[in-house]
Amino acid sequence: MTKGKRSLLCSLMISLFIAQGCSPFVENHEIEEISPVTFWYIQKGKKEKLSMSTLVPPVGLEKKRIFNKEVNMIKQAGKHFNLDYYNELENGQLRMVMIEEQLARKGVVSIINTLLNDPKTPQRLYLMIVKGDFEKYMLSELKQSEKFDFYLYQTLRHFEKANQGEMSIVNLHQFKNQLYTLFSDPYVPVFQTNENHFTYEGTALFKDDKLVKILAGMNDQIFQLIHNNKYLKILELPRLSVVLGQARSMVYMDLNKKNTSLSMKVKVDAGIEEYTGDKDLQNQREFRTLVKDVEAELEKQSTELLKEIQEIKADPLEIGGEALFPFTKPMSNKDWLKHWENMDVNVDYQVNLRPVVNSR
Repeated sequence: MTKGKRSLLCSLMISLFIAQGCSPFVENHEIEEISPVTFWYIQKGKKEKLSMSTLVPPVGLEKKRIFNKEVNMIKQAGKHFNLDYYNELENGQLRMVMIEEQLARKGVVSIINTLLNDPKTPQRLYLMIVKGDFEKYMLSELKQSEKFDFYLYQTLRHFEKANQGEMSIVNLHQFKNQLYTLFSDPYVPVFQTNENHFTYEGTALFKDDKLVKILAGMNDQIFQLIHNNKYLKILELPRLSVVLGQARSMVYMDLNKKNTSLSMKVKVDAGIEEYTGDKDLQNQREFRTLVKDVEAELEKQSTELLKEIQEIKADPLEIGGEALFPFTKPMSNKDWLKHWENMDVNVDYQVNLRPVVNSR
């Protein structure tokens, strides 16, 4: 285990040990005295502080308003909330934690550990990175609907259940496992926001607990196809003038014994949803040519993505797990990453396309 992952794990274990202490006081609140928080938005504040925002009250007949405080530690936000507002903040209904991009680039381990240490925090709360001014978006949305946070949660829940590869949905439990597991690095979805819109942009890749790269567009599609969901409801290949649908993949990886070469074979089964190119897909020869073009395009895009991941020295695809050969000494994460960043990568696609009906 690398020094970075070891220190991250030690900090988690120490804080968990402290959190297990028993308190002689029993919390006994009336429903009217509790204000359940559904989300926290955390960004960089002034003088190395954290700026934390949410909506209050999330339930009740009163009009919702934004609560914001600058704090040194996350738990201080709850204390300030309780002093400034007559209801007491409770995290039992926390469903989403949104972290500003710049803060995520500095590291999120303290945020993750604090959430994990709170027994009232649900393990399945959604994590996401936000680019842009989310507070302006909140102010704008409150004028139109006070339930926008509920609608956002329902959207995430829908895409998680549908599992259609349209976006990376990650909860606290999954992020924790990715962060503290050998040969693994976390990833979460990224959303771009302004005053009027809150849209999915792609997938944020982490090196240990620090955000190092954002995958968008084609890179995000390839990531979904070869790792996250291994399924895409819609796969756009604009350079070939074709849109594929219901693309399912099977990925096979093979490392040589010296860990100097990776062979990745990807089998894809998909249908043609739309084609605007100049090939006659009723002609078998031209149809086979299109299949070869799709394979070449996917191989090119996948190889470029893997090279970019090698450059940031991260392993969100958990390829290092393939280096664990039987009856051999386990490799450290540090040693694996040295192999990984210099590894030769060969990607081979085998694509089975279901032809479009009434094509040109």
